[in-house]
Amino acid sequence: MSEPLKIAVAGLGTVGAGTLALLAAHGDLLARRCARRVEVRAISARDRDRDRGVALSGFEWCDSALALAEADVDVVVELIGGEDGVALDLVRAALARGKHVVTANKALIARHGGELARAAEAAGVTLAFEAAVAGGIPIIKVLREGLAGNGIDRVYGILNGTCNYILTTMRDTGREFDDILAEAQDLGYAEADPAFDIDGIDTAHKLAILSAVAFGCDPDFDAVHVEGIRHVSPLDLAFADDLGYRIKLLGLARVGEHGLEQRVHPCMVPQSAPIAHVEGVFNAVVADGDFVDSTMHEGRGAGAGPTASAVVADLVDIARGKSVPTFSVPATDLQSLPAVPIARRYGAYYVRLMVVDRPGVIADITGSLRDHQVSMEALIQRARKPGEPVPVVMTTHDVEEAAMRASLDQIAELETVVEPPRMIRIEQL
Repeated sequence: MSEPLKIAVAGLGTVGAGTLALLAAHGDLLARRCARRVEVRAISARDRDRDRGVALSGFEWCDSALALAEADVDVVVELIGGEDGVALDLVRAALARGKHVVTANKALIARHGGELARAAEAAGVTLAFEAAVAGGIPIIKVLREGLAGNGIDRVYGILNGTCNYILTTMRDTGREFDDILAEAQDLGYAEADPAFDIDGIDTAHKLAILSAVAFGCDPDFDAVHVEGIRHVSPLDLAFADDLGYRIKLLGLARVGEHGLEQRVHPCMVPQSAPIAHVEGVFNAVVADGDFVDSTMHEGRGAGAGPTASAVVADLVDIARGKSVPTFSVPATDLQSLPAVPIARRYGAYYVRLMVVDRPGVIADITGSLRDHQVSMEALIQRARKPGEPVPVVMTTHDVEEAAMRASLDQIAELETVVEPPRMIRIEQL
């Protein structure tokens, strides 16, 4: 058996502790699969005395995470989190010293992935981040290796289990967003400050990484259009069901003639689409290849077990001596693709208006649509409730988003429209 692969782990939160537990439970199995042992030699975390449910006594403890870059190890596993600060300093230092790096840090890769990939290639080491996207779904390996023979046309998915849980539960129960969010926090599916998840930032980080791997370009988080799910109501979910759709928060990316389109927002997806049936805290990613057609990959996107599984999968590749380009092509060949603004998105839309039910209101609305060359496909008006605004829902034919938004801005100024219009994009997946 070859010399062991010596690793250091920085960060002993849920994923770090889960990684140590997995390595302890499957040490012999991994040794057989790699023809060498994978051994933790050094660790670092903020609180040395915290009970993490795993034994730490056999490892060298470093009070400073940066000291791990100097340790006698082959791989530094960065599980600290955050796009800058100690995490970035540690990864840069480890690569500069010729050590492989494995990370679950989506923000770090989304913001600095191109720079770090070039540093890893120059040093002849691996930068691996399977655990940064969709937890237990090996989607990075799928895109980079399993679909290497394909040109990827589009990649999209449900990339945040918290949002998927909230939307699923709202649809099933009819309860309000804030109520379901509080429940998700009680169950541990949402953080005390849930903004990172429900405002779409987490999904945007992951989408920037998927785009880089799928299309061989530098990750460009700042080019991702981001919207969250705060404005989605049980009423929208009910109307979606009536119209034959489900509402999902999706990250979508594709390369077209004008450049790279990357967007995160709630979508109406047909109930016939496989991704419409991914429920609860589960994630799913769909990749469309020119030879393989469409492939969907579903699984748990977070948690100690699934994420630790992805971390260890990267360690196994390194232990076996396997090396592939960080973002599917050599780092020196990464493209810088122009960003396509959301205003150029072309497709259909769902719009919900709350209006005072009086003669002429529908004529005013359709007049605004006509003024901006927006063609209505369907219209639903609920029964009148005396003294209360009533919802008017419409779907449109395909139109450029700039025209759709201009029309809604005009509609919002109508005296009879009592709330800002709610718009959700329809995606024919």
